[in-house]
Amino acid sequence: MSKRHSQKYKIDRRMGENIWGRPKSPINSRPYGPGQHGQRRKGKMSDFGLQLMAKQKLKGYYGNITEKQFRRIYDEASRRKGNTAENLIGLLESRLDAIVYRAKLVPTVFAARQFINHGHVKVNGVRTNIPSYRIKPGDVIEVREKSRNMALVLEALESPERDIPDYVDVDAKALKVTFTRIPEFNDVPYPVKMEPNLVVEFYSS
Repeated sequence: MSKRHSQKYKIDRRMGENIWGRPKSPINSRPYGPGQHGQRRKGKMSDFGLQLMAKQKLKGYYGNITEKQFRRIYDEASRRKGNTAENLIGLLESRLDAIVYRAKLVPTVFAARQFINHGHVKVNGVRTNIPSYRIKPGDVIEVREKSRNMALVLEALESPERDIPDYVDVDAKALKVTFTRIPEFNDVPYPVKMEPNLVVEFYSS
């Protein structure tokens, strides 16, 4: 099993939820944590434990974001006007890797990061290989011409597994994506319950 597969499956089992809603997730058949103590009955979680779990789940959902990067995104969200939880989701969904994943150009958010790192993506006509690159409303993301026939892309586009949200406008023939607006929390199609308000409590406590 590749490192990327084992990593995402470990996140699912640690959280006890199929956080990407994938049919192959091991949590579908083994709804308990990994390791020899995974099947122990869990006691009631403290407020801090719930906040930590909410933070780990949201951070894990977006792939290989480090704690330092995630904290930096939270700090920016808290500095902005308005609701910090909404700002946090808006910033996370504005990342290039998140939009490539949302547009179904790749099957997983981990694959999105690798796809961008390998130079398969352009933003407004310029080759961009930084997964965390901040996309603004109106920006156009496209798959480079040489990369358009990759099996990874063709399979992801045809997959019935996920719906494309309305803040991402996809031209499937041209493999072009327009980021139309920064979404609110309720617009984002998370397969499981996310609680960004608890993430805010975690960092502000």
